[in-house]
Amino acid sequence: MSDKKTFYITTPIYYPSDKLHIGHAYTTVAADAMARYKRLTGYDVWFLTGSDEHGQKIERSARERGQTPLEYVDKIVAGFQNLWQKLNVSNNDFIRTTEERHKRVVQKIFQKLYDQGDIYKSSYEGWYCTPCETFWTEGRLEEGNCPDCGRPVELLREESYFFKMSKYADRMLKHIEDNPDFIQPVSRRNEMVSFIKSGLEDLCVSRTTFDWGIQVPFDPKHVIYVWVDALTNYISALGYGEEHDELYQKYWPADIHLVGKDIVRFHTIIWPMILMAVDLPLPKQVVGHGWLLLESGKMSKSKGNVVDPLVLIDKYGVDAIRYYLLRELPFGADGYYSEEALVHRINQDLANDFGNLFNRTCAMVYKYFKGQLEAPGAPEGPDAELIELAEKTPGAVEDLMERREISNALAAILRLAGRANKYLEETAPWALAKDPEKQGRLNTVLYNVAEVLRIATVMITPFMPGLPGRAWPLLGMEDRPELQGWDSLEWGKLPGGTVLKRGEPLFPRIDPATLEVE
Repeated sequence: MSDKKTFYITTPIYYPSDKLHIGHAYTTVAADAMARYKRLTGYDVWFLTGSDEHGQKIERSARERGQTPLEYVDKIVAGFQNLWQKLNVSNNDFIRTTEERHKRVVQKIFQKLYDQGDIYKSSYEGWYCTPCETFWTEGRLEEGNCPDCGRPVELLREESYFFKMSKYADRMLKHIEDNPDFIQPVSRRNEMVSFIKSGLEDLCVSRTTFDWGIQVPFDPKHVIYVWVDALTNYISALGYGEEHDELYQKYWPADIHLVGKDIVRFHTIIWPMILMAVDLPLPKQVVGHGWLLLESGKMSKSKGNVVDPLVLIDKYGVDAIRYYLLRELPFGADGYYSEEALVHRINQDLANDFGNLFNRTCAMVYKYFKGQLEAPGAPEGPDAELIELAEKTPGAVEDLMERREISNALAAILRLAGRANKYLEETAPWALAKDPEKQGRLNTVLYNVAEVLRIATVMITPFMPGLPGRAWPLLGMEDRPELQGWDSLEWGKLPGGTVLKRGEPLFPRIDPATLEVE
C-alpha cells in the first residue's frame, strides 16, 4: 500500500448519441491536466471517465438505424476512446454503464434504497424532454419548452418508482453551508442553494416506457432511470460493494467531480442525496465549469453546430489544441471558440513567446559555445528580477491549480517565458558575443534563460504532455529525469557542462491567411 496522498478525479460520463465535440474535449482535457499535475507533485492519482449508455434516446436512435442499442453505442464509445487517446488523456479507467460491474452496484443501491423506504412506487404525469432525459413540472417550463435546452416536451403518464429527495433537503443545505468549497465556483453554489430552497419534488427513478436500461431488481418491468444508473458510475468503477473493493477503500470520496454547468444540479443535489441515503461519504468537491460557446451560441450535437476536435488535432497538433482549450476558458465562466482565436493563441503564446524563447536560446548557445553551457557567474543587472520570478512562479502555479484556475496557471507560466524574452533584449547576448572579455557574462545570460526554459517546461508538462518529449532533447535533459519533476523546481539545478541542441521550431507560426482560404 503506497503512503502517497491519493487524489481521485472524474469527468461526467458522456452520452453516446453522437460523436463528441470540442466542448466535451475541454472537460476531459481539464480533468487530465489536474490529474497530471497531481501526479507530478507526488500524488497517487485515479482518473475516471466513461460513457452513459442507457435510455430512451439511445433505444430510439438504434431502432431507426436497424441496430441493437449495444451495437449502436459500441461504435460511438470506441470513438470516445479514440479521441481521448489522441488528446493524450491519461485516464486510469473507462467505465461503461453497460458493463456487468456497473449493473450489479446500481441494482444493489436501488434495492437498499427501496428496503429502507427511500424509494416508493407511484404513478407519474409530467412534461418529459427526451434529449435531456428530464421530467419537468408545468411551472418549470419556459414558454412550454424544456428550461434547459429550449426544445419541445411531451406529456407522459406512467407508473414509476420515486426517490424521497425532499427528505434530504435540509441535510443537503447544511452540508453545503458547512463545506463552502463543496460546490465551486461560488456562483454555482448560490444557484444550487436557491434551487433546494425553492422546494424539491421527489425524483422519478424508474421508467416502463422503454427497456434499454438496468432492470429494477424486484420489479423487472421497470428499468432504473438515468440518475441512479449514471451517477453511480463514480463508485461502481472503484468496485464499491464488490468482493474486491480495494480501489473504493483507497480513493473514495472523490476529490473532484469536474462537470459542465448544465449538470451541476445532478451532481450537487441528486447524487449527494443518494449517497446520504445509503450512508456513504460525499465527494469533496464538484466543480461546474462554463461552456465553450460559438458566436452563434451553445454547441450541441442535436443542433449540428459542433466542432470536431479530431479535425483540429490533425491540423494544429495535440499540444496546441490542449493549450488553447485550457487557456481560453476562465475558471467557471464561458469562453468563445473560433478558429481565428485558436490560431491567434498558437501564434501569440506558443510560437512568439514560448517557442521563440527555445529557438533563440538554443541557436545562440550553439553559435557562441558550440552548444555547451558552463555554470553561471554571479548575478548582475536584470538577473535578479528574472531569477526571482522563476523562483516564485511554481508556488503561484500551485496556488492557482489548488483553486482549479487552470487558465491563470498557464498564464503565469507564459508570463515567465515572456519575462525571459524581455531579459534577452535587456542583456543583448549578441552584443556581448562581440567582446572577448565578456564571454563569462554571455555564458551567465544564456544559462539563466536555459534554466527558465527547464523550469517552464516542467510546469507546463501537465497541460501539454507531448511537449517534454520534444523540449528535453533541446535542453540536453532527455536522460535527466531528476531535473524534470516538480521537486526539481529550484533555481540553478541546470548542471554546468550541459549541451543544448538546435532543432525544428517547437511551435511554427501559422499564417492567418491560410484560414481565409479555407
